Amino acid sequence: MICTGHETRRLRGASGRWCKAAVTVLTILVSWHVSATMPAASAPVSGLDHFARQAMQAFGTPGMAVVIVDGDKTTTHTYGVRKLGGTARVDAHTIFPIGSNTKAFTTAALAILVDQGKLHWDDRVVDKLPGFRMYDAYASSEMTVTDLLVHRSGLGLGEGDLMMFPTTNRTRAELVHDIRFLKPAHSFRADYDYDNVLYVVAGQLIEAVSGQRWENFVQQHILDPLRMRDTQTSIDARPGDEVSLHAKNSTPVRGVGRQQVLTTVMTGNVFAAAGALQVSASDMGRWLQLQLRHGALEDGKRVFSEAAALALWTPHTLIPIEPEPTALALAQPQFEAYALGLEVQDYRGHKIITHLGGVLGGVSAVVIVPERHAAFAIMLNSEDVGTLFAMREHLLDALLGLPSPDWIANYKRYFDGLNTAAVAALQARHATSHAERGPSLPLPGYAGVYRDPWYGTATVTAGKAGKDTLQISFDRSPGMHGTLEHVQYDTFRTHWALADVEDAFVTFALKPDGSIDHMTMKAVSPVADFSWDYQDLHFTPVNATR
Repeated sequence: MICTGHETRRLRGASGRWCKAAVTVLTILVSWHVSATMPAASAPVSGLDHFARQAMQAFGTPGMAVVIVDGDKTTTHTYGVRKLGGTARVDAHTIFPIGSNTKAFTTAALAILVDQGKLHWDDRVVDKLPGFRMYDAYASSEMTVTDLLVHRSGLGLGEGDLMMFPTTNRTRAELVHDIRFLKPAHSFRADYDYDNVLYVVAGQLIEAVSGQRWENFVQQHILDPLRMRDTQTSIDARPGDEVSLHAKNSTPVRGVGRQQVLTTVMTGNVFAAAGALQVSASDMGRWLQLQLRHGALEDGKRVFSEAAALALWTPHTLIPIEPEPTALALAQPQFEAYALGLEVQDYRGHKIITHLGGVLGGVSAVVIVPERHAAFAIMLNSEDVGTLFAMREHLLDALLGLPSPDWIANYKRYFDGLNTAAVAALQARHATSHAERGPSLPLPGYAGVYRDPWYGTATVTAGKAGKDTLQISFDRSPGMHGTLEHVQYDTFRTHWALADVEDAFVTFALKPDGSIDHMTMKAVSPVADFSWDYQDLHFTPVNATR
């Protein structure tokens, strides 16, 4: 998700929704435009446009923007269309959602508060944000500002995302309160698991300390000084020069099938500090320049201090490294760790600072190469991480003067293989299901209101006018409702009304007297994004009707 986006494992692993390329290659008209503040740097730009066209055609990507900062030179390179089937071209001021690349702006905002003496990285969160609590009492009392930001809280991967993903009617304060009901998967500070919900807490911490909402603080202290005039702090902003978002979502395995414009996108301001920024390539270049100058503006004035810049790039939590297939092994890091809203790792022996981001229908990557005093960002208006990764590796090789394999072909084979395996797994599961077995109860017997401690309520209703159907609604997620189809025994599967909601298996467990004890869920697709954290839900009846 936000984050749809921890970045390498969540986007490359077989469990990540973004880890899929097209099985069907779409032929699209790709137009391109290049603008530069100064003459282009020859090494990274040489052959870039040809490579970009090839990658976009291979994966069916409608539009893309790239910005490269090399020393004192900044170039923007834009390709394709804002909306599939449209004629408006992507340009340097076209706005893309950047998902979890927002997190670095949130940590920079906290760094500014540290510079102002209003906060310290080792301050306890509970002392600055009264009422904050985790499930575990020790974590509640000892969690520091740094702990909020480095994914070592004990929460499982993406745990709690359904409180805000893809949308919610709860407030930020309600979300921060309900985090106390999330049972940890690990001990506090013991393991790395990427989360989004604690960045929402970080946003609330900024408001508690500064007196300004996250949006206003970021605007005043970061965007305005950088003259990032295109950037929107709300995911719901609808500027005229924004992209439409796209996905291959017409089959049970997301990423397989034809590319189409999304009719459902992420909305709401609850998750803003974790992933709501929308940014143009031109503005992203200014942000990268700030990073390379360690917090200084071109005129020497500072957004944040040199000490703050060092803190933002300092690793804290080791990220486990999973072996890559042979075709991608060259890009596998030898070390990887999470800093503050950014990852620190190596690429073919060279240190880089990086992060990925994703929302429904769009992905992005930011890469900083300190030894070259260079950086770049890539933004797509689709979920084609094959394009994203191939472009990233190509640009890194060019900046570092390294020979490149055929990254497009290698990533195409890899993601096609994941998709093929996912389709086969779904087919095998369907073939071994026994629809004739069960359900144990008449369908009205499953109807009722069910409550999960952290999510809230879901309502199951029997069909009206005697219809032999069940309906389900996630009551805190507007629009997230649909039908339940019997699979086998006391397991059903959802068919959500919204095309961009991953379907789930819903299993009811019965008490000895035949009444319902609890309801659990699990995503149907083996490559569903971790933000569909159905497996973390445990619903119990509130007032079931029999």
